[in-house]
Amino acid sequence: MFEEISLFVAFFGSSLAAIWDLKTTEIPDKIPHTMILIAIIIAIARSFYEQSYLPLINSLVCGGLLFAFGFILYYSGQWGGGDAKVLSAIGFLIPNMLKNSWFEKFFPFPLAEMVSYTINVFFIGTFYMLLYSFILALLNKKIISFFSKEVKASTSLIAIFSLSLFFIFIGLNIYLCYVFEVPVSLKFVLTNSFLPLIFTVGIFLIWKFTKSVEEVGFKKRIPVSKLKVGDVLAESKIWEGITQKDLIKIKKSGKRYVVIKEGVRFAPAFPLALFFTLYFGDIFLFLFRLAI
Repeated sequence: MFEEISLFVAFFGSSLAAIWDLKTTEIPDKIPHTMILIAIIIAIARSFYEQSYLPLINSLVCGGLLFAFGFILYYSGQWGGGDAKVLSAIGFLIPNMLKNSWFEKFFPFPLAEMVSYTINVFFIGTFYMLLYSFILALLNKKIISFFSKEVKASTSLIAIFSLSLFFIFIGLNIYLCYVFEVPVSLKFVLTNSFLPLIFTVGIFLIWKFTKSVEEVGFKKRIPVSKLKVGDVLAESKIWEGITQKDLIKIKKSGKRYVVIKEGVRFAPAFPLALFFTLYFGDIFLFLFRLAI
């Protein structure tokens, strides 16, 4: 019973936060706060039922750790405050969910579930953000144009870097063949030099693409008259919307225009990662199964 209620609260709450984030770019504090309150009530009820302090302690430990982790990302400018709070709220619920994590072999429960879910959030979140960025680029041709110009401007650098890296990989593969006493094969050396080169250049191009999306798709120059509470200034190092007090101050400053920024609505990654964890387990184990 406790497991089912916790799962429902985690999935329903994170889904509600995702919908709100997609619609308004903000997550109301009342959603994660309510999730945390319900999580603590469930933990207290389970502690009474099992005559043990562990359910409550586990809930507080997991929630506290993910709260700290989420706000490190927030203060480093990687996440919004709402994302950090939703992750924390799910952390408070995790100890009362079903135990099905491969990480239990390496971490004591409930840390196993916490590690498993957090890693899934980042893997699923990465694919989700790339998909989001590609769709945005298709809708905004200026992003593709800007990206093309950036790649063309870096063509010489990419060519020199790729050629240098290719010879480094060749040397490294020959060295490893001698170290592990494996016969040196031209096919083996070239294949194991070319594939990591493609991967490295691919990562560089993805980085260039995401920077293009950030510069063209997520930044807008608007009149101060259209600035509203909750907008995030491009100069802000953390994802914190301006307050009514900030808005009045900016309008009194005499500025005519300001640059604001948006970001990928990351909240949908939380219910998606939860769904993935429940039905497929840990992403490392899932990918390993696909590989074999």
